[in-house]
Amino acid sequence: MMLTADYVALMARYNAWQNAQLTRAIDGVSLKLLTEDHGAFFGSILGTLNHILWADRIWLHRLGVEGTRPEGGIAESTTLTPTGAAWSAARFAVDGRIGAWAGRVHSIDLTGNLTWYSGASGAEVTRPVAACVAHLFNHQTHHRGQVHAMLTRAGLTAPVTDIVFMPEEAQ
Repeated sequence: MMLTADYVALMARYNAWQNAQLTRAIDGVSLKLLTEDHGAFFGSILGTLNHILWADRIWLHRLGVEGTRPEGGIAESTTLTPTGAAWSAARFAVDGRIGAWAGRVHSIDLTGNLTWYSGASGAEVTRPVAACVAHLFNHQTHHRGQVHAMLTRAGLTAPVTDIVFMPEEAQ
């Protein structure tokens, strides 16, 4: 698998654009609606958003971008932040770190293997760095799709998710 630095930069911009839209979409939404079970894998809108944030922090740690591993495991990931506002602030900070990393990464950095201990599988895992980086961005997109469905189901306006419609200023 070959990834390029340009791909990483594009996906970092897309991630930040999507999360900025989600921040606007949940602004002013009641905590009750954000935390009620909507039938998704992680239950609620906020739980799913928290899981994405936690996973991004885990991958940034594994990739050597962030020194501190986030607390807890997958089961605890849904409670990372207690409110939509707290999630928005934490999300903005992590997106800044992803963007800064994407601005520094070179295509050669995306080669070779990455080894880490996976709590989910209970074992040490080694995978190509490129696959891990692709997973970072794919995981975000996958779970944001679930959030999109929950927002729609709740009668809220879900953001545009098509990367081809990302505004130029986000690019």
